[in-house]
Amino acid sequence: MEIKDLHNFTITQLKEELPSSRCLWMGDDICLVDVRYKDGIHMFRHPCRLEAHLAMFCLKGNIRLTVNLNEFQMSDNTLFLSTPGNIIKVNEILGTEEDMHFAGIIMSKEFVHSLRVDINKMFNEGVTMIGNPCLNLSEEESSVVGSYMELMGKVMTLQSTYKVDSVSSIISSLFYLLAGVHSRNLKAMNAAVPASTSRGRQVFDQFIRLVSENYSKYRNVGFYADSLCLTPKYLSKLIKAATGRSAPEWIDAYVILEAKNLLKYSSSTIKEIVYQLNFPNQSVFYKFFKARTGMTPSEYRNS
Repeated sequence: MEIKDLHNFTITQLKEELPSSRCLWMGDDICLVDVRYKDGIHMFRHPCRLEAHLAMFCLKGNIRLTVNLNEFQMSDNTLFLSTPGNIIKVNEILGTEEDMHFAGIIMSKEFVHSLRVDINKMFNEGVTMIGNPCLNLSEEESSVVGSYMELMGKVMTLQSTYKVDSVSSIISSLFYLLAGVHSRNLKAMNAAVPASTSRGRQVFDQFIRLVSENYSKYRNVGFYADSLCLTPKYLSKLIKAATGRSAPEWIDAYVILEAKNLLKYSSSTIKEIVYQLNFPNQSVFYKFFKARTGMTPSEYRNS
């Protein structure tokens, strides 16, 4: 089986890859893009891990893409949201490449952290966003999103002392609008988030951020409980109530996802993957992987 190596892109590297004529940058923190598929999005034919926040709006087109090995479809009036660390790959173009038209915003982690809104909280601490990165907008909502982007572009070209603050306010307002769309979509799909206390949701938000940063080194609940100044038992209780999944299940899910990505999208040997994911030896890794996927790492790589 041919293995397509994973391409890692920081926001600075994206600045070098994307066509300058189609991008409006504000430093290295935010970029407004208006591209045709053939102009820049084609890089996603190969698996790409983005270390940036991405909000990409499909003005025209129809594509199938995978996000962390899960497949989704984008078509007219679909907005795709991605957080740092996600691995994205375009699987299939449904139509003509020349007709594919996208507009979007790329933001550094530092810029998003500086916003005066809690994006994770707006999207239910990421519980539902993980499985639903595509938002379907109505014609009216699409028009409003387009107006936001047009206004943002005009502000970014001004010589203003408070330009960064102005753009930050526009993006914050846009995210509130999208959070409302997300909430409506959830109700339409009857995909309600499991009932939980606000305390549980707050803890899950902190927990999942820690997991996303440390899963390759620490797989025991005790580490995350200590980091959050909680007992392992109480942390597990809060996470289970907030998401319907236990804390160890969330940790294992991140480890398995990274293992799958390395097996599918890298030329690393299994021995090297064992080292990268901090397993004591190949035997432990094999047992861990097979217990959660029903396949050995070799079988998965060759599937």
